[in-house]
Amino acid sequence: MAEPITGKTEYATVIGPDAMFKGDLSFDSGVRVDGKFEGKLATKGKLHVGKGAEIKAEVCVGNVTVEGCVRGNISAVEKCEVSATAQIFGDVRAPRLTVAEGATLVGNMNITPDAGKDMPAQKGMKVEERDLAAAKAR
Repeated sequence: MAEPITGKTEYATVIGPDAMFKGDLSFDSGVRVDGKFEGKLATKGKLHVGKGAEIKAEVCVGNVTVEGCVRGNISAVEKCEVSATAQIFGDVRAPRLTVAEGATLVGNMNITPDAGKDMPAQKGMKVEERDLAAAKAR
């Protein structure tokens, strides 16, 4: 079960452990997901995927910490942190990656200093704009 959220937090948005959200979510500050999310997620801020969380999404963020399960590609402008309880089934693209022993990673890793410099999250694009830019790049 996810830890209760008390006091001040760096996350302006929280999807709680009993919540399920489907759709596109874009925001400027941090978000913590302890429940279920399916769709597309974009932020210039930080995403925290809690221990019991399940995400099926394309993720484009500034920073990400994963403790739960993510099915989909993750792109981070600055850093991707993967805890021992994390499961990631998808590609990861970031300038820096930290992986704890015991984590599950299934996919391609693109970890280079320039990996996040041209990412839409850094430029403040919305999810739809990001998809259009990615389609043009192909």
